[in-house]
Amino acid sequence: MKKTIVACQLIIVLTALITLSCTVDNGKKDSILVFSKTAGYHHKSIDVGIKTIQQLGLKYNFTVDTTTDSTKFVAGNLKKYAAVIFLNTTGDVLNDEQQNAFQQYIKAGGGFAGVHAASDTEYGWPWFGKLVGAYFVKHPKIQEAVLIINDSTNIATKHLPRPWKRTDEWYNFKDIQSDLHVLISIDETSYSGGSNGANHPMSWYHNFDGGRAFYTALGHTEESYADPLFQEHLWGGIKYAMGK
Repeated sequence: MKKTIVACQLIIVLTALITLSCTVDNGKKDSILVFSKTAGYHHKSIDVGIKTIQQLGLKYNFTVDTTTDSTKFVAGNLKKYAAVIFLNTTGDVLNDEQQNAFQQYIKAGGGFAGVHAASDTEYGWPWFGKLVGAYFVKHPKIQEAVLIINDSTNIATKHLPRPWKRTDEWYNFKDIQSDLHVLISIDETSYSGGSNGANHPMSWYHNFDGGRAFYTALGHTEESYADPLFQEHLWGGIKYAMGK
């Protein structure tokens, strides 16, 4: 009887240790990949944007890898990341094989977050335009405008003032997708040069093709990344893209 009791106790201890081991393993840091390759205009704010995301990683306990090397877009590498961030990318930055690898990553449940010029990227790849949610068309000069918070409960917007006045470069868009959950829009009467009308989105998210996609048109200026309100907005979008 005693041997049976001891054996049962050992089984309980071993089960607890296995459970603890799994818990520790599952508690490892998530990783994201920040991709900032440009084949067109190169934003001066990319460097400070990378540093800001790295600081967010330290603050919120996730790992940040950065690259401008499109050869990193292969299945074996992408599967390591909870999300891929396109930070002010421009132009045609991925070849056909790399596009396919990224598409399969999203289909497998991966996350995407696009910042500002991410919508000025891959015009010849319709799938990407649908993922981002819209393509950039043009912008007026940098100026102050009023942003309307459409969803004040979302993790990317719940901290923001309503309305939110700030200075940035305000994009106009084409091919705006119909399934977007718009977080922030812009009041075109508050500045000059808007061309999308009364419903002019500036930030949104949607579930797309098996994965998650967040986009913010904010983030052209270097000053944006020093703004705690923008930092938390960006973190909210990354958090969504990571599946949190």
